[in-house]
Amino acid sequence: MEQKRPLVWLSADSGENTVPPSLTSQWAIVPVDINTQSLAILPHWRGLAVGVCVVADLELAGLPLFAPWLEALPVSSWLALVRREQLQHPAVRQLIREFCQDYHTLPIAPYRLSDSLGHMWGMSKLTEALASSDHASDYQQYALEGPSSAIRMARSLVRKFSITNEPLLIYGASGTGKEAAARFAHEHSDRRTQALVNVNCAALPASLTQSELFGHERGAFTHALNKRMGRIAAADGGTLVLTGADELSLEQQSAILRFLQDGIIEPVGASRPIKVNVRIIATCSVPLEKRVEQGLFRSDVFYRLGNLSVTLPTLKERLEDIPFLARRALDACDGSQYQIGSDTLVTLARHSWPGNLRELQNRIRQAVLMTKSLHITPEDLGLEPTGAPAQPDRFTLEAFRARAEEQAISTSLSLTHQNVSAAARLLKISRVSFYRLLEKHNLQLPSSINLNPGRGQGDRT
Repeated sequence: MEQKRPLVWLSADSGENTVPPSLTSQWAIVPVDINTQSLAILPHWRGLAVGVCVVADLELAGLPLFAPWLEALPVSSWLALVRREQLQHPAVRQLIREFCQDYHTLPIAPYRLSDSLGHMWGMSKLTEALASSDHASDYQQYALEGPSSAIRMARSLVRKFSITNEPLLIYGASGTGKEAAARFAHEHSDRRTQALVNVNCAALPASLTQSELFGHERGAFTHALNKRMGRIAAADGGTLVLTGADELSLEQQSAILRFLQDGIIEPVGASRPIKVNVRIIATCSVPLEKRVEQGLFRSDVFYRLGNLSVTLPTLKERLEDIPFLARRALDACDGSQYQIGSDTLVTLARHSWPGNLRELQNRIRQAVLMTKSLHITPEDLGLEPTGAPAQPDRFTLEAFRARAEEQAISTSLSLTHQNVSAAARLLKISRVSFYRLLEKHNLQLPSSINLNPGRGQGDRT
């Protein structure tokens, strides 16, 4: 007998009486009550799921309660169930625009609702198949998934920034999923039906930058036997991802300045410029402010890449996602029959993860090859079993409190532009106490970053 497809029913009650009987015969209903269940204990199911969020039962004041759940639950597509008069409220329209692929107005028309959900399921399966063929078992498929507040916050920012055409900067250490975030932003934008073109900036020779990005005419230079469209023109109407934009040389940055400023390119050998409509997403491992300060990045290029930025958390900053991510990594490499016990999960959480999700993926693949049973051990993963931790234990209550204090210091300084007095007032402590916290955690006040252009890097006006 074919297994029913999971359908998450998100509502402000148990959901038992609001699910149409016609759906229960076709779907495995997973009711989620936002009033009685906790985001910290998310329901889990295997495989793809679509969902219905019952906005109709909520007053406008309760609408913000839905967004964290819509962001956190591992659902591929949402359908909003609303009252027709609710569509007059901008907040309801914004919620649907930001999170949902479709909406259905009351009263429920069972067959129309069933058709809509079936279509969403089919499209999600198609997208999943395409992603699998593009990325095989790559961690980029699930890099933005997980219940931790760190990844939910990053995913929420990417989602919000996806609805604009402004350039977007995505920061993150190697292996954190920057490619996945760029693809997520494109797929949730108005340009999702248009091209998504990636340019690997680290592998782009300086001498071929203009030819690769802008294209060239036949005979423009030796061996230019045919006219060639550049990467930017190929992305016209869609999205251009500059992967590793922090690796661009100053010469390459100068070459793309006019395009970033005016949306104009000029193919090599062409007699006239071409206007293009392209949304720019740049991924970087190093903050561009630091590159500017070091004289390695033009300030005018930096500013034209926009002020919208997202920083993806490292795996150490989202440890509560490890059980979910390990499971996804197992499923992606045909290891769904293997199990990871609690002791092994603790060992995974104690690891430093310098390679982030890429390292987790590689260790899971190794374990599937090395294990002699269906229960994966730390040794299978190439890790030492957890005994007494070799480094100070990060899982004591004292360690968690210390990290909370460090986050409070960092956040308050950021919100007050590094003003100690204002930061202390924000935390409702004295300046003396604030300085004691800095000393306790061996933290220093960040110096002001100089974004003035260096010699030969003057702003283009």
